[in-house]
Amino acid sequence: MALPVDGIATPVEGIDEPALARALAAIVSASRDVSRHVRSGALLELPETHGEINVQGEVVHPLDILGTETFVRAFDASNVVAGLVCEELAEPQFYSVDPASPSYLCVLDPIDGTSNADIAITIGSIYGVFPTEAGVELSGEQPFLRPGTDFVATGYVLYGSSTVLVLATPGRVQEFTLHDASGEFRLTRADMRIPDTCPYYSVNQGYEDRWDPAVQRAVQAVRQGRSLRYVGSLVSDFHRDLVRGGVFLYPADSKNPNGKIRVLYEAAVFAYIAEQAGGAASIGVGPVLELVPDSVHQRTPLFIGNAVAVEQIDHALRAGG
Repeated sequence: MALPVDGIATPVEGIDEPALARALAAIVSASRDVSRHVRSGALLELPETHGEINVQGEVVHPLDILGTETFVRAFDASNVVAGLVCEELAEPQFYSVDPASPSYLCVLDPIDGTSNADIAITIGSIYGVFPTEAGVELSGEQPFLRPGTDFVATGYVLYGSSTVLVLATPGRVQEFTLHDASGEFRLTRADMRIPDTCPYYSVNQGYEDRWDPAVQRAVQAVRQGRSLRYVGSLVSDFHRDLVRGGVFLYPADSKNPNGKIRVLYEAAVFAYIAEQAGGAASIGVGPVLELVPDSVHQRTPLFIGNAVAVEQIDHALRAGG
């Protein structure tokens, strides 16, 4: 059993604001339920979707449906989560909360990497938490169109050989591992920092012929002296870079000229984690956390991980521009 560090043994310990603790407790609970479903073979039990297409223009996987429903139930029951933007939902959803108490908005990719689920590659959930703003009506997209600097917590969950939950709060990134027997997430890494060494780079080299020359030069520069590691599941690739050191690249290309990573519930979430852990995140022309999305499903290029490597990429892109 992991010992408490600074009195913190579980994800909600050390969260001073009670409403935020309840919002995070909803995320922890939903993650535990999703993990149980995945590990008990839910893939075999769920009906096929017959090619249903979501708002992203992607085929809906049965686990996408399961993950979305699980998190929505947890948020609805929390009484502190006032609204949700989710990859699988075309429009934001809003929930009843106590108007006299603090409340929060969540952004969510319920299951990242479902295209890999059928071959047992690690998948995950991605989440971010904003405080609601006084005087902003809770309807439509506007309450969510905010920079990542407004987050008070972000993180992700990995469903693999073990279930791991990473939580980033101001100045601290922690990792908790699900103890199956007790159903508790227990602290396993107390103060995560992206290593100064950067042995790995992650990018889909198969798209190289779609990149413009500046991107090709940037990838060529960053790969020197580094080994390629690419899972194709953002949560998995980022977690390796967070623990072992590395940099992840998903540039724009001729097929996706605006990039493919969603700003609000992917890029900004991971950028917040990276910066709390001493790393960096860029869209190639500036920091991810300063980007205010125009819509809740907006996409972007993403370069993230070791701060020196990210600057190396930015420098190459600027020189090539």
